[in-house]
Amino acid sequence: MTELRSSEAEAFRFRMRALVIGAVVLIAFGLVAARLVYLQVVRHDDLAAQAESNRTAVVPIVPNRGLILDRNGVVLATNYSAYTLEITPSRAGTLDDTIDELSKVVEIQTRDRRRFKRLMEESRNFESLPIRTRLTDEEVARFTAQRYRFPGVDIKARLFRNYPLGDVASHAIGYIGRINQAEKARIQDSEDEANYRGTEYIGKLGIEQSFESALHGATGVEQMETSAGGRAVRKLASHAATPGDSVVLSLDIKLQKMVEDLFGERRGALVAIDPRSGEVLALVSKPTFDPNLFVEGIDVENWTALNESLDKPLLNRALRGTYPPGSTYKPFMALAALETGKRTAGAITQDNGSWTFGGHTFRSHGDHGLGPVDMHRSIVKSSNVYYYALANDMGVDLMHDFMKPLGFGQITGIDLNGELRGVLPSQEWKRNAYRRPEQKKWYAGETISLGIGQGYNTFTMLQLAHATATLANSGVRHKPHLAIATMDAVTRERHEITPEPPVNLGYKPENVAVVRRALVGVTQEGTSTRVFAGAKYLSAGKTGTAQAVTIGQKDKYNAAKLQEHQRDHALYMAYAPAEAPQIALAVIVENAGFGAAHAAPIARRVFDYWLLGEYPSEEDMAAVQKGQAAAPIGKPRAVADVPLMAP
Repeated sequence: MTELRSSEAEAFRFRMRALVIGAVVLIAFGLVAARLVYLQVVRHDDLAAQAESNRTAVVPIVPNRGLILDRNGVVLATNYSAYTLEITPSRAGTLDDTIDELSKVVEIQTRDRRRFKRLMEESRNFESLPIRTRLTDEEVARFTAQRYRFPGVDIKARLFRNYPLGDVASHAIGYIGRINQAEKARIQDSEDEANYRGTEYIGKLGIEQSFESALHGATGVEQMETSAGGRAVRKLASHAATPGDSVVLSLDIKLQKMVEDLFGERRGALVAIDPRSGEVLALVSKPTFDPNLFVEGIDVENWTALNESLDKPLLNRALRGTYPPGSTYKPFMALAALETGKRTAGAITQDNGSWTFGGHTFRSHGDHGLGPVDMHRSIVKSSNVYYYALANDMGVDLMHDFMKPLGFGQITGIDLNGELRGVLPSQEWKRNAYRRPEQKKWYAGETISLGIGQGYNTFTMLQLAHATATLANSGVRHKPHLAIATMDAVTRERHEITPEPPVNLGYKPENVAVVRRALVGVTQEGTSTRVFAGAKYLSAGKTGTAQAVTIGQKDKYNAAKLQEHQRDHALYMAYAPAEAPQIALAVIVENAGFGAAHAAPIARRVFDYWLLGEYPSEEDMAAVQKGQAAAPIGKPRAVADVPLMAP
């Protein structure tokens, strides 16, 4: 009996185990079935796409960058194709050893190594970086034969930017360079992220930067079938890239080069504008630099030479150099006096050579007075005393409020990034600019020197040229701009860039006429008479000499006792023809001295070029470069006969 019960219990346990095992097996098969349903039905589309991506690769096609042209169709920036030898650091093992071995196959110079090291500091470890660019066909063949020895090293065909005219107009054109980490982060946070896949270079300065979106184009894609090892087998589909648009500038590049040559080794800036439209005809900053140095990543030697030079060739003096305007400010002060009722054209000021206020003597013309001076004579003979008295009568805030709409101390909005505002002083400006209470207070004596363009006044040549163009256009202000059109790379269709509508500042015509007649007088009987002798047109202008350093009240200026960078700047503002202006300009030659001797002669050659089609003779060019010219000497050449670049 006991044995029977034991047998039944054993059978029961067996059946229970069998049931449990069966249940487990059933549940397991159920889970497998559920997983299969989930994978085959629920995630079918997703997994199918992943499977497809395992055998295909989507490769971005970087578009050709658009060209940059001058107003006459001269190419200022273009592209060329070349082979580069590139290393992906994360796949290349010990970099120094790899580069040493590579140097036995292709030439790798010390500067190539330094540039590569600099690129590594700016990039990520898995990015392909060039160690050599512009390989010859022979070098390509030598490396290809030994490629198996160098994991993580490959040859790529890339498009490179080229600036055919080298350093001509470099500050206006700008340059492109490799995208850095900050720019990558900015692109990733923008709507352009997809369009910049595969792109390694971006506009860094000038038109290259401000018109980046137009010049870049639209990135295309290729869908490639790949092997298990990831190598491309065949092309499955493609969507071509759309090349970037070309950008057409208002610059006349031959005029630009002529002006740069006229400066010679001197530092300075010139901006020439069409007052009827705001088109910038020349934007010169001297010294210049070669933008081609930056395309492949500038090497340490060149970067050091540019960055540490006392002449600051990387500084765009036209947009970012701020200077006291000196006597070129006087015509605008005269217009302010007429418009605000502080002076009439015939009101007389006695100029005895100096003007005293609060115990301080403000000097004029080396203490030699001009006698009775009305407004016309104050401009033609450049009376300081007249404008000392006028500034005192107007006060700093009234001067500020009149000069602001002319663009002094303001951002003009030109289509280049980075322009500086400068300083157009006011009592509010001083309160905000200084910290200590005694510094915040405006003192009446500070107003006096503002009248002759000194004191706190500091403006750019772009601002001075902009204001001159507005005066030449009878108070109608156009926004200065460089780009005038874009051109579709495929259809070649040209699209004009519509400028902003002009603003009429509302000056009384009779007041503008008084100032403009006086500016003509400067070229006929004033400080620039010798420079414009024999001109076949009538121009208007004003010379200026601005202090680079402050001279003590009891001291007299003596250039011979000052270091070169402490000497006065030479300035000139002008427009022509006087009766119907087609061109207005402002020019400064740093630390050169008198405006009539150094700045006005450059302006004369610009007008001769633009209005008469005349290019300076070689003899005249050399004289202007040395500051030894007045009116042109030698026989001028026809502009059409002078090559843009020497053969």
